[in-house]
Amino acid sequence: MPLNYHHLRYFWAVAHDGNLTRTAQRLNLSQSALSVQIKQLEDRLGHPLFERRGRQLHLTEAGRIALDHADAIFSTGQELVATLTGTVQTRKALRVGALATLSRNFQIGFLRPILARLDVEVILRSGSPAELLEGLGTLNLDLVLMNRPPPDDSLTPFETHQIGEQEVSIVGTPDRLDPDRPIRDLLREQPFILPTTDSSLRTAFDAMASRLSVRPQIAAEVDDMAMMRLLAREDIGLALVAPIVVKDELTSGRLKEANEHPRIRETFYAVTLRRRFPNPLVQELLSQNSGSPLLE
Repeated sequence: MPLNYHHLRYFWAVAHDGNLTRTAQRLNLSQSALSVQIKQLEDRLGHPLFERRGRQLHLTEAGRIALDHADAIFSTGQELVATLTGTVQTRKALRVGALATLSRNFQIGFLRPILARLDVEVILRSGSPAELLEGLGTLNLDLVLMNRPPPDDSLTPFETHQIGEQEVSIVGTPDRLDPDRPIRDLLREQPFILPTTDSSLRTAFDAMASRLSVRPQIAAEVDDMAMMRLLAREDIGLALVAPIVVKDELTSGRLKEANEHPRIRETFYAVTLRRRFPNPLVQELLSQNSGSPLLE
């Protein structure tokens, strides 16, 4: 039996209101009629969507999943009307996902061309690669920023755009880092703050240490660039980061950069979904960031 979208819309309205009585009044329905519609949707999906706590309704786990899909469905419907009728919305939405470990400075640099526009609302979310790619697939996201390309095969509806590349540096406090020391000596003498082992940067760093026949001391493994920046500032060790992550600290002199670079490069990608009617803001951003070697 196909899904009844009238039931889904009623659920969507109640989920955002969190109050059955208020929603019924707003929709000019009786509370009992609205309850019946939602119960029929729950029966169709095979799961309860709400649990009652006092006078408030709270989403169950199944309800949260249903709400995510309902948001995508009704948002897509609005986009469909706007796209095919040529109507212009007062504020166009751009939903961007970014890998949780990605530099915030890089994200701002990429989005800067549209951040100041009064006709654009940017919705920025972070997550794991799987969460972000799922968001693209359900149309909850228009574009995803990553530092590694997603799996590529004939069944994958993703398009991957390389939008930037930059060298990674070794940075530390002036008390800890002598900028003129060779990397081999730094690896032997100083503890390091590194990305986690599932990072392409970490893989390249481990390969470099192996080539130099050095086993460095690891002070911390971090999957968040903001935390890596804080640990470097607290003098926990030397950090393997892109300079853009610690741009302010390098400018102020709070952190120093080694003169010898580790010859490790970080590549940035924008991933989109193949869509018949893509968000035009995505193409604008990709065009304005095309070929940027370093997005500051």
